[in-house]
Amino acid sequence: MTYGLPLEWIVAVRFLYEGRLQTLFIVVGISIGVAVIVFMSAMLAGLENNILKRVLTTQAQIQVIAPDQVARALRGKGEDMEDATVQRPSQRVALIDQWQSLVRSLRAEPGITFVSPTTTGSALAVRGEASRSITLIGVEPETYFHIVKIPDYVVAGDARLTSESILVGVELAKDLGVRVGDKINVTAASGDQRVLTMTGLLDFGNKGANQRSTYVALRTAQSVMGMIGGVTSLDINLYDIYAAEVMAQSIMASHRVVAESWIKTNAQFFSAIQAQKATNTLIRLFVGLSVAFGIAAVLVVSVIQRSKEIGILRAMGTTRGQIIRLFLLQGGLLGFAGSMVGAALGAGGLFYWHSVARQSDGSELFPLMLELQLFVYTAILATLTGLLAAMAPALRAAKLDPVVAIRG
Repeated sequence: MTYGLPLEWIVAVRFLYEGRLQTLFIVVGISIGVAVIVFMSAMLAGLENNILKRVLTTQAQIQVIAPDQVARALRGKGEDMEDATVQRPSQRVALIDQWQSLVRSLRAEPGITFVSPTTTGSALAVRGEASRSITLIGVEPETYFHIVKIPDYVVAGDARLTSESILVGVELAKDLGVRVGDKINVTAASGDQRVLTMTGLLDFGNKGANQRSTYVALRTAQSVMGMIGGVTSLDINLYDIYAAEVMAQSIMASHRVVAESWIKTNAQFFSAIQAQKATNTLIRLFVGLSVAFGIAAVLVVSVIQRSKEIGILRAMGTTRGQIIRLFLLQGGLLGFAGSMVGAALGAGGLFYWHSVARQSDGSELFPLMLELQLFVYTAILATLTGLLAAMAPALRAAKLDPVVAIRG
C-alpha cells in the first residue's frame, strides 16, 4: 500500500489520469446520459402529478355506490313462471343499505386512508330571476376534505360548511350573480326547498365542475333531497392510488355494493400515464446501454494500450483478482463521476425549462419535482453500469500472460 490506499486504487487513478483525454470524453458522455435520465424522470413525474391532480380534482380514488336493482320474474304456485312486475324507476336514487357499518368495515381495511359518506342529487339553484341546474353534494368536511381538498380551491370566502351554508363554483356564481354572503334558493326534484348562504367560492380549473358542483353539509343535502339518514355513495382514498382498481374489486367481492375506481372511470388518462412511464423506462434503458458500451469501449482500449504495464504488474506479483478490481474501479469511478456532473446538468436544465415552459394561461406546465432519491438512484445506477461495463475488459486484462504482455 502507498498513502494508505490499496494498490488497485492507486493504479486505477493513475491510469485514468494518464489517459485523461479519454477519461474526459467518457465522463462527458456519461454526464449527458445521466442528465437526460434526471431531466426526463423529473419532468415526467411532474407531468404525471399534474395529470393526476386534474383527474382527481373533484373525485375520490374509489367511489362505492348501491348495486343496481334488477327486475326479477315472479313465480306463482307450482313454480309457474309469471311476467316480471318489478321495474326500477329510471330516476330513482339508490341509497346504500346499512352504510354506517360498511364505513366502519372499510376504515379497518389495510391500504385505505379515508372513507367519507356523501349524498348527491340534482337540484335547482335560484337567485332572483336566474336559475341553474346543479349537482348538490352533501359531505362531512372532516373526512371529505382529505379526499377532495376543497379548501385548496377556495378563491373567496372559506370552506366552512354549516347546516345553512353552501360552496359554489365561480362559473355558477357568475351565472347566478351571487357573491360570498348572498342567499341562494335550492330546490330539489322532490319539491323541497332550502335557502342557503354562500360562504365560499371555488375554482377547480374545470369549467364544467365550476358550473354544476355545489357542496353542502351532509345533513343539509339529506334534508333537501328527502333522504334523511341515507347516503348515495362512499368516497375512498388509498395510500397507493395505483392500487385503486384492485381494491375496488376486493370491496365488491366482500360487500354487496358497486365500487368504481378512478382508473376505470378515467381509462384514457390512466393509459396516458402508463404510456409516460413506459417511455421513461425505455429512455433510461437505451441511455444506460449507450453509457455502458461507451465505458466498455474505453476500457478495452485501455487494456490494449497498457498491456505491458499489466504484464509488469503481473510479473511483480499482482494477482488476477487485483487486476480485475483495478479495471472495475476504473469503471465505477467513471460512472460515479459522470453521475455527479450529469445530475447537476439535469437539475439545472430542469430548473431552466420549468421557468420558461408555461401553459396558455401562464401557469406552470408541470410542478417541479426534484427528490433526493432520484439523484441517489441515478448515482447508484451509473456506478453499477460502470462496474458491469468494466467486467469484460477486466477479465481480459486478468487473462493476459505476463511474458507475452511484456514482449508486446
